[in-house]
Amino acid sequence: MKDFEKLGVFYMGREYDLATKKEQPKSVLYPSKDLVTHAVCVGMTGSGKTGLCLALLEEAAIDGIPALVIDPKGDLANLMLTFPDLKPKDFEDWVNGDDARRKGLSKQDYAKQQADLWRKGLNDWEELQADDDEFGGNRIKRLKATCDVAVYTPGSNAGIPVSILQSFDAPPEALRNDTELLRERVNTTATSLLSLLNIDADPVQSKQHILISTLFSASWKAGKNVDLATLIQQLQHPPVSRIGVLDLETFYPSKERFELAMLFNNLLASPSFESWMEGVALDIQSLLYTKEGKPRVAIFSIAHLNDTERMFFVSLFYNQVIGWMRQQPGTTSLRAIVYMDEIFGYFPPVKNPPSKTPMLTLLKQARAFGVGMVLATQNPVDIDYKGLANCGTWFIGRLQTDRDKMRLLDGLEGASSSTGAKFDRAEMERILAGLGTRVFLLHDVNLERPIVFITRWALCYLSGPLTRNQIKMLMDPVREALSVGAVKAEAKDADEGERSDSRAVLPPEVPQFFMPIRGAKPSGVTLVYKPGLLGCAQVYYSDAKNDVDLTTPYTHHVEVTDEAVAVDRMAAEEEDDISDADLERQPGDDNCQFGHLPREAAKPKAYDAWRKSYADFLYRNQKVSIFKCKELDEVSKANEPEREFRLRLTQSAREKRDQEVEQLRQKYAVKSAGIDEKIRKAMQAAEKKNQASKQSKLLALLTAGTSLLAAFLGGRKITATTVGKVTTTVSKAGKSMKDSQDASMAEENVDTLKSQKESLEAQFNDEVAKLQNSIDPQKAALDEVQIRPKKTNITVRVLALAWSPWWKAADGKLTSAWK
Repeated sequence: MKDFEKLGVFYMGREYDLATKKEQPKSVLYPSKDLVTHAVCVGMTGSGKTGLCLALLEEAAIDGIPALVIDPKGDLANLMLTFPDLKPKDFEDWVNGDDARRKGLSKQDYAKQQADLWRKGLNDWEELQADDDEFGGNRIKRLKATCDVAVYTPGSNAGIPVSILQSFDAPPEALRNDTELLRERVNTTATSLLSLLNIDADPVQSKQHILISTLFSASWKAGKNVDLATLIQQLQHPPVSRIGVLDLETFYPSKERFELAMLFNNLLASPSFESWMEGVALDIQSLLYTKEGKPRVAIFSIAHLNDTERMFFVSLFYNQVIGWMRQQPGTTSLRAIVYMDEIFGYFPPVKNPPSKTPMLTLLKQARAFGVGMVLATQNPVDIDYKGLANCGTWFIGRLQTDRDKMRLLDGLEGASSSTGAKFDRAEMERILAGLGTRVFLLHDVNLERPIVFITRWALCYLSGPLTRNQIKMLMDPVREALSVGAVKAEAKDADEGERSDSRAVLPPEVPQFFMPIRGAKPSGVTLVYKPGLLGCAQVYYSDAKNDVDLTTPYTHHVEVTDEAVAVDRMAAEEEDDISDADLERQPGDDNCQFGHLPREAAKPKAYDAWRKSYADFLYRNQKVSIFKCKELDEVSKANEPEREFRLRLTQSAREKRDQEVEQLRQKYAVKSAGIDEKIRKAMQAAEKKNQASKQSKLLALLTAGTSLLAAFLGGRKITATTVGKVTTTVSKAGKSMKDSQDASMAEENVDTLKSQKESLEAQFNDEVAKLQNSIDPQKAALDEVQIRPKKTNITVRVLALAWSPWWKAADGKLTSAWK
């Protein structure tokens, strides 16, 4: 593999000896990671600046790095003119016919000459030589295989049109949370829009700029998107009531706001502006990669736009890039390139056009996200070198005047000092004086020394600026694939009735809200808003005797007509699932219709009267009901249904019964334990008595038997001793009888105690049965008590004009969109 085919380096050319005016064999390989510190390319017309920048984009594409390219002249679309086989027929549509005629050649012969020239040039720079890879060393094939190229034309359908409908969407959350970045984006967006109306608005002194900035800021902070139709509506009915410390009418009267809204409306209705409203969305991620994940070079050709439109698009573009960038994780590698050719007028040293602030933001912050900015110009005097001091790489070609050189040296010195690199101004001035066509100075703060090099041969054919027809010819074959998901401008029906701009203009004193839309929008319907009167209140109910301490919210709604509004009609229109927190300040769809608003509903004083009537209506009609059960001494919750209360009573009674049974069980358990202890002791005593009785009987029997046997078998005379033994025997027999009697008494004592325990258990069961036969909660008598509020405890939070949404079918049938 050739050294310049390695990933991570861009093959820019070969070193060049200014003394001998000859190229050197050593290749100039620019590290792609150095581009995260951004680059500037400066060179006069004819210096080869366009070829150098196209080569840079080609190298990035071969490495799989996507790029966003703004092309003010139309010659960067040459990047699509890549012909791997270099056949003369491939060149025929792109060679300049005037050049062919001047050379006395037919278009076909001139195309063959150009094909041969390109083949020789690429061979000389080793870009077509055989190599051990799938492309055979053909770098054009490698380029086409690794990256997609497309040309987009905002405000035109020559290429792929770009819609700005989503360009005013709320920025990502990370950007919205950054106060400074959000303020910058708001300011540049407001300035860009006003520039379309030829209003040179100062962000501090212009009322138009301040109001529009406020509208964008309020919507974006809430995460809401804004388009031109929404902006026109918000100018008439702003979602804010104050600007700074002044109320809106004092700061910017409604009459003047209407005039500004009409200017934007005329712009939106202009046929020439319709092309801005259709095409692919300005979604950076989708532009950088195809749906298959292939990197893309997205070229935005704006040569057909006037200066105002160019500034408008460039400002929007860079703001979108910042929003996308802030969503990416940090990296030190090159993620994408953002390149703009001919930045004259977009980044001036003194003025502050809408494009300058986002460009400066990217130069300061994009490196942390791996985004490399590349800016090119032929007029170094007309760019802000303080801002370009953030650039670490400078490609410098031949300059036109000494003034340009001096200004450029100042910029280089500033860039070097910001990184601590050494800068030899005298040597640099000598080098700049010797530069020629296609010869550039590479000043990279990451390299030890500046490098003078000659640019390599471009892989694409440099045909010059392409016309709109040529761009159309290039993009027609791929237009359908690239336009998937594109936004189309909505057709305007001539007989269309009331639209969003027909919404009644009301004094700021008239409070108005929009009911929320619930559910998805059915197909083939139009959103229609009907005027109504909405009341939201809180009523506090208090009754210490019945333990009531309750605050209840109420919401009532009734449609208003030309007839007198009867607040009492609200009784039938209570809304349980809507509160004042659900109300919205703006309609749910910009393309909607509004019903007729009665004259009375446009008077601020009418709402003061309706507010009082609504409070009186609540006092007369709202109440809280409770149930009381005297037998069980229980009170229901406020507005608790009887069934639920009885179920709760049943559960409560069950719990109370179980608790009382447990208390009885514990009470009788103590008594039962005492009897059990007595039984145990009595049984022990009875056992001892029985044992003693048995022993006494046995002993008496043995003694008597021994004495009689001795008397009869011994043959002796009865002596005193014999009489004594007989007496002893008789005595023991008497003791045996006594022990037997004691044992019988002990057993009788045990039986008595057992009878007492049985009696105790029967008594316990009787008491439990009484508890179970108490009052049945399901049949207990209930008394209903109604508690009404005091007038001082009624708070009307909202009494306002409320627009309720309805879906209107083609046949005119209306279906509620909010219930």
